[in-house]
Amino acid sequence: MTPETDEFKIDWSSRSKLRGPGERSIGELLAKLRIRMAPGSQGMSISYVDDRTMRRLNREHRGINQTTDILSFPAEPAKGEWQHLGDLVISLPMAEKMAKKLGVSRRREIETLIIHGFLHLCGYDHEKDAGEMLELQQTLEREFLNVDPLPMSLKRGRKAGSKVKKLKDGTRVVVTGRAATALARKQKTKKGKPAKKADKPRKAEPKPKRGPGRPRKAPATEAAETSAKRTVRRRKATRPRSGVIA
Repeated sequence: MTPETDEFKIDWSSRSKLRGPGERSIGELLAKLRIRMAPGSQGMSISYVDDRTMRRLNREHRGINQTTDILSFPAEPAKGEWQHLGDLVISLPMAEKMAKKLGVSRRREIETLIIHGFLHLCGYDHEKDAGEMLELQQTLEREFLNVDPLPMSLKRGRKAGSKVKKLKDGTRVVVTGRAATALARKQKTKKGKPAKKADKPRKAEPKPKRGPGRPRKAPATEAAETSAKRTVRRRKATRPRSGVIA
């Protein structure tokens, strides 16, 4: 039995108000990808979600508290088990935004996301390689879709001027507006601030010098003279007292 005739099962699910392409629209693309990239696989799943669900998944699995266009979850079935390739989760609101930005249909944008995510399921990672994955993605888009590939260099899911802020618990949140401006100012100040130098030990203050005059006497001599002056007192002559109190 050849891969062309093998049954390749795709589980479809949707949790979004928008509608995504299904088996009739992109089934042929998925079959071509499977034959070229993963002929031994027997199935996969594709889920369409909204931005709220995508943001939660992105936070739980990647520690990034923001939405994104697609997440890929490769499966690793053991030998002899049903060969499930993995799961793709696609945000339809994000696909809609990017389609409008690029001037293409929502289906065309999702086709690019499907190829991108499929390569992730096959073990490719554009964040670690030297550009091989994105180059292969462009080749597959031209060959399977007969169109020019869509750019992947555009920032997806973040507004212009937004910043990523790292929280105390390790998660990252995208902030915009005044919060982004304040964060950028804080980072700039932190980078430009010179390293704090260690405090130098203070020098002992010099004792005041005595001016010209009589030489200073030794402390013992001064104490003896002071004690003698205090103890030696002259007594005045007193008259004899009478028994009458005036």
